[in-house]
Amino acid sequence: MHLHILGICGTFMGGIAAIAREAGHRVTGCDANVYPPMSTQLQALGIELIEGFDPKQIELKPDVFVIGNVVSRGNALMEEILDRGLAFTSGPQWLYENVLRGRWVLAVAGTHGKTTTSSMLAWILEHAGLQPGFLIGGIPQNFGISARLGNSKFFVIEADEYDTAFFDKRSKFVHYHPRTAILNNLEYDHADIFPNLEAIETQFHHLVRTIPRNGLIVANGTDANLARVLTRGCWSSTEYFNNKKSWSHESSNTGDCIEIFQGGARCGELRWQVLGEHNAMNAVAAIAAARHAAVPVAQSIEALAKFENVKRRMEVRGEVNGITVYDDFAHHPTAITTTIAGLRKKVGAARILAVLDPRSNTMKRGVWANELAASLADAQLVFCYTLGLGDWNPQAALAPLGDRLFLSDQVDAHVEAIARAAQPGDHVLVMSNGGFGGIHEKLLKRLAGY
Repeated sequence: MHLHILGICGTFMGGIAAIAREAGHRVTGCDANVYPPMSTQLQALGIELIEGFDPKQIELKPDVFVIGNVVSRGNALMEEILDRGLAFTSGPQWLYENVLRGRWVLAVAGTHGKTTTSSMLAWILEHAGLQPGFLIGGIPQNFGISARLGNSKFFVIEADEYDTAFFDKRSKFVHYHPRTAILNNLEYDHADIFPNLEAIETQFHHLVRTIPRNGLIVANGTDANLARVLTRGCWSSTEYFNNKKSWSHESSNTGDCIEIFQGGARCGELRWQVLGEHNAMNAVAAIAAARHAAVPVAQSIEALAKFENVKRRMEVRGEVNGITVYDDFAHHPTAITTTIAGLRKKVGAARILAVLDPRSNTMKRGVWANELAASLADAQLVFCYTLGLGDWNPQAALAPLGDRLFLSDQVDAHVEAIARAAQPGDHVLVMSNGGFGGIHEKLLKRLAGY
């Protein structure tokens, strides 16, 4: 089969391209911005990439056009596909029909922690010798790739609640039909497509409706929004983490040692280098889900002791003159709070310089403006990038931070301000779900005197 993928350079669609190529299909694709690292990764797999959406791509005559959700009506190539009545489908639908159908799908959903928990779960199954396939919205450092077909019935997928395509406004995850599902948490997000929290809860309940009677839901036992979802109807077995009657944990003061409990009975002790209480919860959820796939708890703990986290999740990008620079994907007040808290637990009284790029669609709309200052409160200094924000006023929103705050719409201005303020022993935490203008490399060079 020949697939031509529109929007191929996104993490999800790029993962589908890699899996399809591994499965023996011919894969070509196009996107508005074809650039490294995704472009080089795909080209290394023998996938031909085309810049832009020229209607002449029709002449490739693929068996099916696979449409990413970056494509909308008015796109020149999409309009030509529609005019000619050619075969097209969404990425999630193609994935289910050609890869997931008939496999034991383990899906990880939630507003936060999907990428990390999916990576943990895939690594546990790999360590247990189960050779799972996976498609994850990041690069687990234990694997070095974000997607693979796998050599067993098991497939781990990051189950995103974002919409499927312009012609299918259901969440992506309703296509996956998991047997095992982790529901990490649920908050309002994606303000560009969801009008309110209730709309997201409805999509999560659609996911719950697809899980079979012999399936398992592993849910956060302290999340009231998830509780509401499950009270709307649940037909599968359910286990809970953050629940002393089901799965729970106790962390050491430094967070590098976690005791795991099931039903109040101690299952074992995990010693690792992954920061944050949120990651301890992610680990317990992954252990519970892996147990459903017959991986003993002790074996899961052994695997997670060797877990290397995901790129861009508290990833140390470098240390210069005693100043450590981190890269993290946090872009929501809850994630910002937990990320800073995790770093604080590690570094104690050392100074944290928080550098934020509020570039997500929800952030740009100012939905979380009132919560932003509190999420950054434990940082000694805060640097906020203001380019491309909507009508909300970051100066006013972050005013409670007082003279700890620096605002600019220029990346280079941030680099200079951080470099002037940073002292030996400081920890510079850069948080963004985008490239942030290459700020990490620029800052490390500036700190080194280049």
